[in-house]
Amino acid sequence: MKLSTPQKTVANDPARFVVICAGRRVGKTTLGIRQLFYNARNPDQNVWAVLPSYRQARNVWWDAVKNKAIELNWAKKINEADLSIILKNGSKISLKGADNREALRGSKLNYIFLDEVANIEKEAYTEVLRPTLSDTGGRAMFAGTPKGISNWLYDIYQKGQDPTEPNWSSHQFTTLQGGFVPEEEIQQAKQELDHKVFSQEYEGTFQNYEGRIYYGFERQQNVKDFTFETRQNIIHVGIDFNVHPLTAICFVVKDNKIFVIDEIEMYGSNTEELTNEIHGRFPGTKIIAYPDPSGRARKTNSAKTDFHHLSNAGFIVKAPSRHIPVRDRINAVNSKFCSGTGERGIMIHPKCKSLITAMERHIYREGTSQPEKNGARDYSHISDALGYAVSFLFPITRNYKQPEANNLWKVRI
Repeated sequence: MKLSTPQKTVANDPARFVVICAGRRVGKTTLGIRQLFYNARNPDQNVWAVLPSYRQARNVWWDAVKNKAIELNWAKKINEADLSIILKNGSKISLKGADNREALRGSKLNYIFLDEVANIEKEAYTEVLRPTLSDTGGRAMFAGTPKGISNWLYDIYQKGQDPTEPNWSSHQFTTLQGGFVPEEEIQQAKQELDHKVFSQEYEGTFQNYEGRIYYGFERQQNVKDFTFETRQNIIHVGIDFNVHPLTAICFVVKDNKIFVIDEIEMYGSNTEELTNEIHGRFPGTKIIAYPDPSGRARKTNSAKTDFHHLSNAGFIVKAPSRHIPVRDRINAVNSKFCSGTGERGIMIHPKCKSLITAMERHIYREGTSQPEKNGARDYSHISDALGYAVSFLFPITRNYKQPEANNLWKVRI
């Protein structure tokens, strides 16, 4: 299999520091694995791939890197414990997580590939990783999908566009250019997602996420008076576990649309009291809960976890194994409020005044792409309760099969 045009363009870039901003499934991971082996082809090279977390390094990259080393017959010793491979020529390939910054110190590196850069703290590179390249004159490649303009990926991308920075180069590619996602799927996503989300996730462009978070919400369009016979419908409940307040958003799903029929905010309360309140409002009704994933381990007022309390109350509990990134939750909600084709997929009953206010007033923390949580009125809990449910039921991330990282290059030791 040949390299795609975007992969070939980046692989042949002679700049010392190369930045790739691209839509989803362009082939960044496959390119990264190729770069590791290419830069380890000469003897005694120390080559790293750095991901936002150790878990991602193991779950997303490790098997592919290990299998490639075995396939090429380059491996001398494979260390499962620290995710490293010593090659027959004395070079070493290692996978690292930026979440343990201290573990990144003290090495002399010849090459680093940083993946999902927007989710790595800038200081992990500037204070820890960059010095590891100084003694060797090493090179680095930075890859990721944009995450707003208040992020260091945006800064280094602009650096790569600056003709006065000859050591830097940057590239931007769309999902369609990658060639791994069918065009009809991309067009479907364009219809489902709002313009800003589609431009960022599929076209790899930088969007300004400062200001109001839920820009897809319009009171005149998304707030409607409606009625449902709740006993004849399943009640879906998004839950944010917090003591001040413990929050729930209750809704019905019909014709692929969400109809928010009630909101619950309980101060100084606990999960057991919340389940009693929900049963009191919707007696004899099947209830599906979409809680904060932390509830698997979190305990409020007993030895039982929050998830146990929900299950014991007869709720069906649905949640991902770990948190969906904040950006993806927000994008899912905005896309449901108003898709790229103008379809409104969330309707809120006028009595849900706290949720309506939050959708209008929740803003990003100044100078960041993170929601404000410490204002005079913290809107994050009720926003999160809605987001946990919407992002689970209508996620914006699609799982396309990525091509295997094999036969993409021919190099020999």
